[in-house]
Amino acid sequence: MILLIGISVARVLMGVLLVSITVLILVIAYRKYLVHLGKGVPQQQHYCVLYSLEKDPAHGELEFYFTTEVARKVTFEILSEAGELLETITDAEFGTGGHILRYDSKKLANGIYFYRLRTENQQTMKKLVVANL
Repeated sequence: MILLIGISVARVLMGVLLVSITVLILVIAYRKYLVHLGKGVPQQQHYCVLYSLEKDPAHGELEFYFTTEVARKVTFEILSEAGELLETITDAEFGTGGHILRYDSKKLANGIYFYRLRTENQQTMKKLVVANL
């Protein structure tokens, strides 16, 4: 009777050990697969980050904020709802760090617009709803 209990405990321990090793191997393989998939992901330093406006709907003086990790030429534009260029706010070289571009929304009629940031390898657009008082 004691021998049968000893064999069943040993089998249970071997089963637990086998399952643990299998799970460990699968986790390692999954992590290697994720690393493999991430090799083609663009690096953050190659792109600007354009943030949304704090005012929604926008009115008065607007502060468009973006960051860049390397110095680069940036074009910042206001577009109509149909995507037509209305105004270029800036087309200049910017250094590293965060930058604020100020714009008076009273130049625009109330409605929906877009603002666009362009660089040599990027184009980012966000929606702008203007509701001047």
